[in-house]
Amino acid sequence: MMTSPQDASRQGLSASEAAERLVREGANELPSANRRNFLRIVSDVLREPMLLLLLAGGTIYLMLGSLEEALLLIAFASLSVVITVVQESRTERVLETLRDLTSPRALVIRDGKQIRVAGREVVRGDLLLLAEGDRVPADACLVEMSDLLTDESLLTGESVPVRKRVEDVPAENSPRHGGDDLPYVFSGSLVVRGHALARVTATGVRSEIGRIGLALRNVELEPPRLQKQLLRVVRVFGMLGGAVALLVVVLYGLFRGTWIEGILAGIAVGMSMLPEEFPVVLTVFMAMGAWRISKARVLTRRAAAIERLGSATVLCTDKTGTLTQNKMSIAEMRLPTGEAYGVAQSLGAALPPSFAELVEIGTLGSAVDPHDPMEIAFHALSAQHHAASGATQDPGALVHSYGLRHDLLAMSNAWRREGNSTACIATKGAPEAIANLCRLDPAARDQQRRDVNEMADRGIRVLGIARGVFDGDAWPATQAGFTFQYLGLVGLADPLRPGVADAVKQCQSAGIRVIMTTGDYPATARAIASAANIQASSVLSGDDLEKLSDEALARQIADVSVFARIMPNQKLRIVEALKANGQVVAMTGDGVNDAPSLKAAHIGIAMGGRGTDVAREASSIVLLDDDFSSMVRAIALGRRIYDNLRKAMSFIFAVHVPIAGMAIIPLLAGFPLLLGPVHIAFLEMIIDPVCSLVFEAEPQEENTMKPPPREIRRSRSFHGR
Repeated sequence: MMTSPQDASRQGLSASEAAERLVREGANELPSANRRNFLRIVSDVLREPMLLLLLAGGTIYLMLGSLEEALLLIAFASLSVVITVVQESRTERVLETLRDLTSPRALVIRDGKQIRVAGREVVRGDLLLLAEGDRVPADACLVEMSDLLTDESLLTGESVPVRKRVEDVPAENSPRHGGDDLPYVFSGSLVVRGHALARVTATGVRSEIGRIGLALRNVELEPPRLQKQLLRVVRVFGMLGGAVALLVVVLYGLFRGTWIEGILAGIAVGMSMLPEEFPVVLTVFMAMGAWRISKARVLTRRAAAIERLGSATVLCTDKTGTLTQNKMSIAEMRLPTGEAYGVAQSLGAALPPSFAELVEIGTLGSAVDPHDPMEIAFHALSAQHHAASGATQDPGALVHSYGLRHDLLAMSNAWRREGNSTACIATKGAPEAIANLCRLDPAARDQQRRDVNEMADRGIRVLGIARGVFDGDAWPATQAGFTFQYLGLVGLADPLRPGVADAVKQCQSAGIRVIMTTGDYPATARAIASAANIQASSVLSGDDLEKLSDEALARQIADVSVFARIMPNQKLRIVEALKANGQVVAMTGDGVNDAPSLKAAHIGIAMGGRGTDVAREASSIVLLDDDFSSMVRAIALGRRIYDNLRKAMSFIFAVHVPIAGMAIIPLLAGFPLLLGPVHIAFLEMIIDPVCSLVFEAEPQEENTMKPPPREIRRSRSFHGR
């Protein structure tokens, strides 16, 4: 039992001391320097090279006295700015709503009293009271606890909760998240079972989650490739057009003696050769593309990411919550005889009696109102069985409980009906612990071991189930005091999201390689990867990766598609190694541990529903429905947008040929000017762009997701596709 808060050693900080530390050390908040308000969005848009070119061109025409051309150019630039700002502002407003979804409050002890404060007001040295369902507001060292399990998947990527224990540790000891039996809890993790008293050791940017946020500032973004290419094209044509225009002015003035007409002729020729429509069409295509992609439940935080979607060669995805549903479900059950039953067989039907008993006892051995994903799975399958069979369960009242201990990884609940002195003892836990409690003979232990190994090789988390009976109220000190009957094994797994396997196949048929990174163990990683159609013949662990140099990793990554027991800095190394090999990398993720790699990738894709603030801030694209399949649809849309943009650019090139001809031929033939600057401006800035925008609505071609990405085809295509 936990000590009363009134104990002299459990008085907590005083209110004045907490206020002083809050001022001195800052609020318990994650870095938020990258949040983009309206003015910052406008500033970012105005720094885009294409828009700068438009505005600069308008200014030059204005200085030359061509007011109409200048106003047309600046008007189109302003329209592009407005469209982009409106689109990205709408996205940021949605993200602000997402940020407000989780702002945990904390129950702390100050001046010997329990008070609830905002999570940002928690300071180092505070005593936290944690219970099931609480989100841990700061890193803390456990002082007291009872049967504590926490979900640290946002930091580690592991879908299974981890056990905690209390130890005497020095205050300056640096904690490491991940793994069972650590005496620390971490900011952002979720208490799924038990309760605890913990002393805060780090808040804000000094916490584990905050350090990852700070690391994002050292990751630099690469400028969009398509914009750089178009800028070079426009610059080359601009220099060529300027040289020809100057030559026309000189020759016109020398041979015809009319310098004013020569200047007009030079401007007309220069405008006819300068493809100033490119920036307008590109900006409008990107803005319209963001709107189209948003209809697929995908928000584009950076318009430049749209053109990169079509060129992605590698999709690097996290496992937990991205490929899988981030919730446990019962996948398989086995009796002591080795007879197996796959739950998928039931399809909502009632369970066979012997397997139904396994589920019922496992449910009774769980919390009545569970937070542990595995216990939720027991309750869900039990409810499904009752609904299908019409059976009801009346176990009576819960009269006694035994929690998990580090030396006995099993828990038991005693249930007794009113008027009955005999209690049913429902027990579940680690298979070896259940074997010891049931005192299995060597043959039965061997059978259990074979079953466990076979299930574990497929990435299934295995629990043993046992049942006992007890008369009276003199409860034994430990669960070993009961006599148990071994009922069998229950296997739980974090199932794949529907459609993931087909989406991965679609990526592979399109020449996009899918790589999975996870904090789970290699066996689990291999099983999930195989189910998702990801090549899992070889798995590289985080420990093995740590031994490789950057050059060796870049060589080996060509043959490895599954990475297990990966830490955040290692995910970043994987992305950098892929980029070093010339790959265009898209990275999906939802946790804080994904944020550095999300920012470093060419296309960072965060989850909008369960994703953390830091992950969303680091990304360029947000999936509102957290569905991996949505990302594949977005890639298909990205390819369609690029294909249609290429058609529009080809059309613009084609239109410039007759325009340039009508501007130059009269000069060579000695005729008066056929097209003046105003006419050319009208053609190029109104008629030409409007006509080219028709290509934006072109439907997606049937084979959009069949050819390899354009980066692979670049050397084979005349258009650089």
